[in-house]
Amino acid sequence: MASCSKCKNEAVTLIRYNGTLLCTKHFIDFVERRVKREIRQQLEIRGDVRIAVGVSGGKDSIATMELLHDILGDRRDVELLSITVDEGILGYRPETISLAKAQADRLGIEHHVISFSEVAGMDLDTMAEIASDRTPCSYCGVFRRRALNLKAKELCVDVLATGHNLDDTAQSILMNFMRGDVERLARLGPHSKVQPGLIPRIEPLRQVPEKECMLYAMLRELEFSDAECPYATSALRNEYRGIIDSMEAKHPGTKHSIVASYDAIRPALGSTFPPAELGLCSCGEPTKNEKCMACAMLQEMKEKKG
Repeated sequence: MASCSKCKNEAVTLIRYNGTLLCTKHFIDFVERRVKREIRQQLEIRGDVRIAVGVSGGKDSIATMELLHDILGDRRDVELLSITVDEGILGYRPETISLAKAQADRLGIEHHVISFSEVAGMDLDTMAEIASDRTPCSYCGVFRRRALNLKAKELCVDVLATGHNLDDTAQSILMNFMRGDVERLARLGPHSKVQPGLIPRIEPLRQVPEKECMLYAMLRELEFSDAECPYATSALRNEYRGIIDSMEAKHPGTKHSIVASYDAIRPALGSTFPPAELGLCSCGEPTKNEKCMACAMLQEMKEKKG
């Protein structure tokens, strides 16, 4: 590998979308500058703020907790917590919970766990056995959001930080656009408006590609799990990941362009599709329909079980 574009040290990576070679120090600086910029843009601190980091134990969420601790940990008006959702996936989740807790303990951050069994009465493995017309990932997404929101409210959290990176964001934009779900497209995080009963979310890694998140975690010697969820192969998102990765390989910067284009039209989307008036589901969670999606899914599974 050639020398770093900013110094004479050996480069550890080539950033193809801007043509720079970076050594370890300058690569870490490159990532952290973007994360600091995103935090400034997404998070307005007025008075004391409690921030919970959703930590799965993977590279992105582990890096998010580390970065937020480094950037905000010394502020007296900010308190950091971490939340891990235990979906109940045999042979996969127990290890990642241990990694999330170990990092939280090292950083002196409270760590909390909430399970699907607590919020749904069954784990994801059981849901997957019952499911027929939905993929396990469909159930997982809905109940993970419910679990995080419930635990964040229980802990009196003001903001929830997630580990969504640039790839995740670009995929979500393309998925909703191609499905014609423009209203959902308008509601993608990070959230600038607080909806009653919903904890707003920020995404500090929003401008950092997945590969750079991986390299950052490795160079910072963070302990994380690189195991893939056993249900991930059935996710529709994989098709969109393949499309975008192929375009990025041919045209570096494609992922950034997708997100930048979305950000440019986001104000217009927000005006056309303002936040819906939310009522309360019988479970107590906010919903724009008579029944929230989690309760609708539980009803489906109850009928399938007979």
